[in-house]
Amino acid sequence: MLTPRRLLSAGLTACLALVALPVLGEEAPSPDDPKFAASYEQDGLYFTADDIPTFNVAEDGTVDWQTFSGFRRYHAECHVCHGPDGEGSTYAPALKESAVAMDYYDFYGVVAEGRQKVNASENSVMPSFGTNPNVMCYLDDIYVYLKARGLGVVERGRPAKKEAKSEGIQAAEDACMG
Repeated sequence: MLTPRRLLSAGLTACLALVALPVLGEEAPSPDDPKFAASYEQDGLYFTADDIPTFNVAEDGTVDWQTFSGFRRYHAECHVCHGPDGEGSTYAPALKESAVAMDYYDFYGVVAEGRQKVNASENSVMPSFGTNPNVMCYLDDIYVYLKARGLGVVERGRPAKKEAKSEGIQAAEDACMG
C-alpha cells in the first residue's frame, strides 16, 4: 500500500526521470553544425559563416590560438565563480552550456553589462565586466573556448597543443590592452 509519503516519493522520482529525458526529436548540438563550425579563417582567428568567432581543433588535438587563450583567460577571470573548465559550481552556472545555447551577442551583453535575477525561486547576480580589459580584450577567446567545451570538442584541462599566435592577434591584443 502506498502511504502519502511513499506516493509523494514515487511521484517525485517519476518527475525527475521525465526531466532527465531528452526532448523527443532533439539532438545534442554538433560541432559540425554550420552554426558552430569554422567557415573561414582570418589571421589566425576562425569564424562561422555568420561571422561569429568559433574554434578550430585539428584531428591531432591542436587547438587554435584563440581557444587556447580562452582557456587561460577563463581560468584567470571566470573559474572562481563558474568552476574549472566551464563546468559550473554551486555558486554559478556552467558556462560551457551557455556558450552553446546563448546567442553570441547575448553572451557578450551579459558579460559586459552583468545580469541580476532575484525572485522567489532564484537569486543570481553576474557582475559587469565591461570595464575590465582582462575580460573584455579576450571575451571572444573565452567565448570560443567555452563553446568548444560545451560541444565536447575540447576536453577538460589545459590543451596540450596549440597553434602559434599570429601577428594580427598580437597587434589586436596590444591595441586593446594599451
